[in-house]
Amino acid sequence: MYRTALVLGLLSMDMAESDQIELMHRVGFDGFFAGWKADKQIAPLRAAADERGMLLQSLHAPFGKARCMWYPDEQTESAVCELIGCLEDCARYEIPLMVAHAFIGFKDHTPTAAGIEHYGRVVRRAEELGVRIALENTEGEEYLAALMDAFHDSPAVGFCWDTGHEMCYNHHKDMLALYGDLLFGTHINDNLGVHDAKGEITFHDDHHLLPGDGILDLAGVAARLCRAHFTDCLTFELARHPKLGGADV
Repeated sequence: MYRTALVLGLLSMDMAESDQIELMHRVGFDGFFAGWKADKQIAPLRAAADERGMLLQSLHAPFGKARCMWYPDEQTESAVCELIGCLEDCARYEIPLMVAHAFIGFKDHTPTAAGIEHYGRVVRRAEELGVRIALENTEGEEYLAALMDAFHDSPAVGFCWDTGHEMCYNHHKDMLALYGDLLFGTHINDNLGVHDAKGEITFHDDHHLLPGDGILDLAGVAARLCRAHFTDCLTFELARHPKLGGADV
């Protein structure tokens, strides 16, 4: 009988990543993913996965400089190089997927030709390496739309559906209806939606709670994934604590 693989993201916490991986393995997770930065050692993660017969499902690229990809400044080349460096580690350690954000920030809503050009460099490198890029729904969904439109013909570019982001950053818009035909992966998590009475979204609304601890419609999530004919890993991106400044939980 077929069973969908379950994947959990490594957490920033006092417990060593090796111990987190062992605990995930013991409780029944089939794999894990990790955040990436330039000095991060990926080889121990690859070895830990192989020793336990687990999937190293993806690397999550840095996103702190994502705005610079669209509005060039002195950090733009560094932002491009970070994404390419993450792709190259994916290829080096046989990790099939890089998850990336198209944008960061709540004030800007106008994609630029420069942004398409900069992401184009990243996409071309992904195609050369045979690594796929899954772009998340985050704030600034106009930037995601611009990238999906520009690179819809590339086999290297697809979508990562973040259920929690959809409920806050995207005001419950059905992002899977837009990009479900290009679904490469999931980040399943929960929150309480937008807590500001006037509907202003903030970073603090994105709690990354365990599904069931917020307002997520789990049955609806399952039905929408079925409609998208998604049979890959169910990947959970969770946090240990809600973000300070958001709604009480």
